[in-house]
Amino acid sequence: MLQKLLENKYGIQVDEYVKLDSYDALRGNGWLYLVAKADGRDAEDINELEKIAEHLRNTGDSHVPAFLQSKEGGFITSWEDHQYCVLANRQTEQHAKVKLGRKLAKFHERGKTVPFKIDRSSRIGQWKQLWEKRLDQIEKVWSELMFQTPEDDFERMFIDSFPYYIGLTENAIQYLVDTELDDEPKESDSGTVCHERFSNASWGANYYIKDPFDWVFDHRSRDLAEWTRERYFRNTQTYENDVRQFFVDYQSIAPLSSFSWRLLFSRLLFPLHYFECIENYYITRSEQEKKLLEERLSKMLKQSTEYERFLGHFYHTVGAPLKPLNIPQLDWLLIR
Repeated sequence: MLQKLLENKYGIQVDEYVKLDSYDALRGNGWLYLVAKADGRDAEDINELEKIAEHLRNTGDSHVPAFLQSKEGGFITSWEDHQYCVLANRQTEQHAKVKLGRKLAKFHERGKTVPFKIDRSSRIGQWKQLWEKRLDQIEKVWSELMFQTPEDDFERMFIDSFPYYIGLTENAIQYLVDTELDDEPKESDSGTVCHERFSNASWGANYYIKDPFDWVFDHRSRDLAEWTRERYFRNTQTYENDVRQFFVDYQSIAPLSSFSWRLLFSRLLFPLHYFECIENYYITRSEQEKKLLEERLSKMLKQSTEYERFLGHFYHTVGAPLKPLNIPQLDWLLIR
């Protein structure tokens, strides 16, 4: 089916189908063609991502794919009742030993030189309102459940745990607000190309591809925080060396300002992992998925004290220059 799409809409012949982490892909003539559903994005969204991708390629990033125009002349094409985009990249296999911290820093340095205004995918300066909105939405669900008998273990855990996570969220918002009031952003704090949730898997396991559909324009600390969160939860016992080395590698290219450190820490304080677990539970219709989310929530709650300890030691773990940069810490976390 996808081979016909490429032939009919783009005039491209391919040899074989390749399954990538998040996309269907086809291979031919030394190129990988990624076929992505537009997922409700309109032409303006796609045009902005295409301009960002073109800028990153023009400034030296060969792992960013190019959006292809169909025979009709647009970046979105219709095929069998769906809207698709096709992206092309030279076939490059993932390298075994990639210093991801350095690679991410170089990606951010290129991303902050985007020479045009980003509107559609920008999250700059929006964290506070987005966090408050998320908190309000879940609080409404929680308030309704308070007057009912819990239907299952998940709801019982949610009802019992939510007040604690309200407190953690309020701490994160306050730390963020204090940072924006007290600290001056440096040139390095300008917006850059980031990811929804950056992790070791973001640029592919088998092929080295930077996916434009995963991008948002934000402060670099977004990616640093989300990579750190994922590393911590992947292995709560052995994360320290990985995290420490990642920040050493990143800062060998792009040292962090006090504003960056504080923004990063506020994002780690914000319990995104908890919010996503609750939201996904009430969105999914799959009983299997609900069971997995129930197990995840149970594990999360058992580890909550451990997560506080991780937060309390974070600045020390990564060697942040607290005194030289006058970075404030939270007293209640330090006693853990």
